[in-house]
Amino acid sequence: MRSPHRGRPRRGIAALTAAALGAAGLVTAVVAGAGTAHAAGVPTLSPLAVSGRGATVPFVEQEAEYAATNGTVIGPDRLYTHLPSEASGRQAVTLGAVGQYVEFTLTQPANSIDFRYSLPDSADGQGRDASMDLLVNGSRLKSVAVTSKYSWYYGGYPFNNNPGDTNPHHFYDETRTLLGSTYPAGTKIRLQVSSTAQSPTFTIDLADFENVAAPIGKPTGAIDAVADYGADPSGATDSTAKIQAAVNAGAAQGRTVYLPQGNYTLYGHVIVDRVTLAGAGPWYTVLGGRDPGNRSSAAGIYGKYVSDGGPSQNVTLKDFAIIGDIRERVDADQVNGLGGAMSNSTVDDLWIQHTKVGAWMDGPMDHFTIKNSRILDQTADGVNFHTGVTNSTVTNTFVRNTGDDGLASWPENKANVNDSFTHNTVVLPILANNIVTYGGRDFTISDNVMADTISNGGGLHIANRYPGVNSGSGTAVAGTITAARNTLIRTGNSDYNWNFGVGALWFDGLNEPISGATVNVSDTDILDSSYEAIQSIEGAVSGINLTNVNIDGAGTYAIQAQSNASMKFTGVTAKNIAQSATPIHNCIGTGLQITDGGGNSGWNTGSTCSGTWPAPQWTYGGQPAGGTGTTPPTEPPTTPPTTPPTTPPPTSCTPGTGNLAQGRPATASGTSQTYGPGNAVDGDANSYWESANNAFPQWIQVDLGCASEVNRLVLKLPPSSAWAARTETFQVQGSTDGSSWSTLAASAGHSFDPASGNTATVSFPAASARYLKLTFTANTGWPAAQLSELQAYADGGSPTTPPPTTAPPTTPPSGNLAQGRPATASGTSQTYGPGNAVDGDANSYWESANNAFPQWIQVDLGSSLSVGRLVLKLPPSSAWAARTETFQVQGSTDGSSWSTLAASAGHSFDPASGNTATVSFPAASARYLKLTFTANTGWPAAQLSELQAYSS
Repeated sequence: MRSPHRGRPRRGIAALTAAALGAAGLVTAVVAGAGTAHAAGVPTLSPLAVSGRGATVPFVEQEAEYAATNGTVIGPDRLYTHLPSEASGRQAVTLGAVGQYVEFTLTQPANSIDFRYSLPDSADGQGRDASMDLLVNGSRLKSVAVTSKYSWYYGGYPFNNNPGDTNPHHFYDETRTLLGSTYPAGTKIRLQVSSTAQSPTFTIDLADFENVAAPIGKPTGAIDAVADYGADPSGATDSTAKIQAAVNAGAAQGRTVYLPQGNYTLYGHVIVDRVTLAGAGPWYTVLGGRDPGNRSSAAGIYGKYVSDGGPSQNVTLKDFAIIGDIRERVDADQVNGLGGAMSNSTVDDLWIQHTKVGAWMDGPMDHFTIKNSRILDQTADGVNFHTGVTNSTVTNTFVRNTGDDGLASWPENKANVNDSFTHNTVVLPILANNIVTYGGRDFTISDNVMADTISNGGGLHIANRYPGVNSGSGTAVAGTITAARNTLIRTGNSDYNWNFGVGALWFDGLNEPISGATVNVSDTDILDSSYEAIQSIEGAVSGINLTNVNIDGAGTYAIQAQSNASMKFTGVTAKNIAQSATPIHNCIGTGLQITDGGGNSGWNTGSTCSGTWPAPQWTYGGQPAGGTGTTPPTEPPTTPPTTPPTTPPPTSCTPGTGNLAQGRPATASGTSQTYGPGNAVDGDANSYWESANNAFPQWIQVDLGCASEVNRLVLKLPPSSAWAARTETFQVQGSTDGSSWSTLAASAGHSFDPASGNTATVSFPAASARYLKLTFTANTGWPAAQLSELQAYADGGSPTTPPPTTAPPTTPPSGNLAQGRPATASGTSQTYGPGNAVDGDANSYWESANNAFPQWIQVDLGSSLSVGRLVLKLPPSSAWAARTETFQVQGSTDGSSWSTLAASAGHSFDPASGNTATVSFPAASARYLKLTFTANTGWPAAQLSELQAYSS
């Protein structure tokens, strides 16, 4: 095994030109025969070719796109839900006809192949079985079974197997086979389509070739689980009880338990304590299976939980594989490869595949090591140190195609202390991060290689996030976090909830600011990042030191600051940044504090606070590969406005009744992410405004349209028990012209308690005001101002007052009749409330409850008006792929009796034409308009960013 390489001088490996890549050893070999097709351009950066970093693996990897093939190279592409986006290096080869092939040439002797592939899913989402021919030097050696049973998930988290939920992802799986003989370098190994009756296409990503050693024999004095206890190596019967009996005997007698070569079916967990369980090698001894009568019971090796007398002690698990049968993600199911608690224990040379989590360790436990192992094709994490795991490590381990974080530490309710992830290679996490520590004290993340993040995560993440992570319980980021000598390749990606990029290296203070700890990032290469290289978000971060950090290639920015950040940069260099003129995206102004320690260049030449997120420009060997942008969040300008809009009041105005603020224009001093001020006047208590974080004072202001008598405000936060009680301190001011202000209610603390509906009422002497402003100076529950509803009433008004019945004006209104009007809906997903569809902002949107058609949205025009045309929009970003939504349009004069204005039909939204659909119908009189949705080909919910109504 590799030595620790302590004291090794830093080696720069950054340049993205072909010559520099070759010099740095970061290229993937190109092997192509005469007359064959292969990928154009220069080789991509390989995570297995980084000298001195990452895991030392026993195989040689070859990418299909650089092998000989008569198939079609797909990619490069990093867009989530696109087939090549989940391929290693973001390219693969698709074979669509009998006789099409990918042919690899061995560069070292090998007697095995493990290849990564994708098949189209079956119509019912349960997967299809197929096979490929394997040829050696042109002669057919065998047929190799492949399947899509362990791939293709749909919908939003936690995912499912229903193709009707769209949003497909997790496309790839892999399979392995021994070749029967050792073939020398130069041998041609071909994967070829024998029949397209099984599958219309086969996609090959890569192949790993290994010269597997002979089976390991039984250690002297060991218990033989087959000969002595009757375990079944054929896999025909359940061996759980028999292997458990052998393990119990081994513990009682102080003897190793040996599992001979074979395939063992387990319907449940084998519990290990004070014992060594050893196999003949991970290619020969395989545990697998699942109880057909209990879907939550499956093959796994577990230590004792603390609640059952654990942790287990002095356990060694080595030289076998756990290849499970887990085809879905159910977080409550204990269907992990390894689990429970094990102290003073070692996992060595295991192959774990097709389980939920490779190793989910629930402490308290101490001195636990995973080493020299492979963790592949998980539905969730590769490894998660969960709760009270101390002095433990994962080292020299290869992780690929996890459904969530690759390697993670999450001290949910007990501190994780002095743990480490070192010399690991983590590639292709489908969701979340390559490596992350959520909280943790004195954590070391060093000498790793991270590559090809797919969605909603970055390469390396250090954060106070996830439930239970806080300083009060001692679980937050603390002590010294060391991230040294790591290489990040094509990491970071777009978060489909946030709709903007996630950094290759990112810091997050969601639960509470990262403060008081020292975070040292040193001797690190951040290469060809998909979006920004470095990011801060969701709460302040401080104590961050970056030393000798090389940024080479970023799809957008070198730095993206979305929360206050205090960092010191020494020897931090950046080049090949897509936004080269303004490599820093900063909308927090002086909240970004970077101390210059000297030797910096390339990232400090300019900054921007852009209203839109730029389309990423991705590079492959230095060549632009395009990319598409995403919908920006609403962010405050660098300098907050000091006055509201100065549109003069109308010459005549009749004040309304009921809630005077609903649907009226709202502005604010700042906004966090997508939680804009319009959410506070949309009539939906589940959506909310949140100001910029850690930047008091902050204000929100609403224009009532004309001067009105106001004497009471009703203020709300979301009525969920997840919103704990808090006190917000603010004053209320009023103005008739938006320039001169008077104090209506002095600054005071106002309590919001979920037990009483999270509502606060502020009463004051009646005053005439067109503009109302609330200025916040404190919030005991979050370092920002927050409001889900700002309701304003004249004396006698009530939150439950029926809709106003003001007669229509003599001259009917013109333009968009729906803008700013009250909107309601059958359901809302997260914070995407119906008010977003009438706020005049095409970037914000309403989304209904998911997976629950039919769903409706309704707008009250205020009075019966002639309507003959609707213009409907989705966000105008190419990240919103084309889709068809099916809905009908109804109208009503009283909100009770409805008539059909446009029958149910499919309406196309295409980003190429502005993601806009127009519905015309014979003009009819209606005060209320309702759209009822029954289908959406792009997402399992109704979605609208703008509902515009016109008279003709």
